[in-house]
Amino acid sequence: METKSRILLIDDEEVVIDSCSQILAGGPYELASASDGTAGLRLVSEFHPDLVFVDLKMPGISGFEVLEKIREMDPTIVMVVITGFATVSSAVEAMKNGAYDFLPKPFTPDEFRMIARRGLDKRRLMLETIALRREKEMLREQFAAIVSHELKAPLGAVQQNLFVLADELSGSLNEDQMKRIERMKTNINDLIQLILTWLRVLSVDVNKIRENFKPTPVATVLSKAVETVQPHAQRKDIELVSSIREPLGHVNGDEGTLVEVVVNVLGNGIKYSRAGGEVVIHTEKTADELMISITDHGVGISREDLPHIFNDFYTGKAERGGEGSSGIGLAIARRIVEAHDGSITVESELGRGSTFVIHLPSLREEANPAPRADLEMAKS
Repeated sequence: METKSRILLIDDEEVVIDSCSQILAGGPYELASASDGTAGLRLVSEFHPDLVFVDLKMPGISGFEVLEKIREMDPTIVMVVITGFATVSSAVEAMKNGAYDFLPKPFTPDEFRMIARRGLDKRRLMLETIALRREKEMLREQFAAIVSHELKAPLGAVQQNLFVLADELSGSLNEDQMKRIERMKTNINDLIQLILTWLRVLSVDVNKIRENFKPTPVATVLSKAVETVQPHAQRKDIELVSSIREPLGHVNGDEGTLVEVVVNVLGNGIKYSRAGGEVVIHTEKTADELMISITDHGVGISREDLPHIFNDFYTGKAERGGEGSSGIGLAIARRIVEAHDGSITVESELGRGSTFVIHLPSLREEANPAPRADLEMAKS
């Protein structure tokens, strides 16, 4: 049995309600109507419409306020404005309040039917998108449970028993047998680390990250990130160069995950730089945005790999350097930055290095600015 789409008409002109009802009569629709905004909002709660036609000029609360309140009640409801006072400014304001489209009076039956179909198609696509997102999250959760319980736990038990067995047999095994035991230990440990990597990708919960948001000094984030990667840079004889314009101010965010973003990008720059090279950290700040750019002069990224570099587990078609990669660092970085309402971009040329730029919304200057962080970087 076909489910009928629900359409609500909110207009104080009885002739408009009657004509719209006649136009839609016989179609796969359930109709409801209200002659003012207050009654219309009550019907939204009771009727649960897919599509609402709203007149802008009505007694009582205005059509603009009705649009705003419907959007607050259910942002998936598609709203179309109908009015006899159509102007560009009113159309723009209606769109800002959540309207999907704008239909000036008078309109023909064909125009009304067409916009109704388009509105219902929009609603269907929105609901399908939400359903797909929920399904994806459920699959991620189920996969995480399988990985954790069906793979990680048995491998952990095997690893533990292997340790005990190797200790018990240490006096009776020859050199070749000991080497095989060590290879088994290494292989099992690699599998467990791979499983932990999968779980790390699956555990990045955007909503939980946002729960910890507070004004966070960017200088502290950079200082902690540099401190974390400095030993890796020293081992590879990579110089970390600071080109930071202070004061950096604050962003609304979670310090721990922001440090992880910068560590992941810096770590990539160090990993794919040649010994004796340098990685440069540069910042720019405007009234609305703070940009952190990280540039290396290493092996670079091929044109074919660039569009996929932030995808989960993507490591490129060819080996970029001597160190291995799980392909999750940049994927996690992108997810965290987007949770902060920012973005991360990359420009690169194979053989000539890469520049990653992290864009974050900046907060207005605080009355008590953050203390200056020590960001001096030394080569060893």
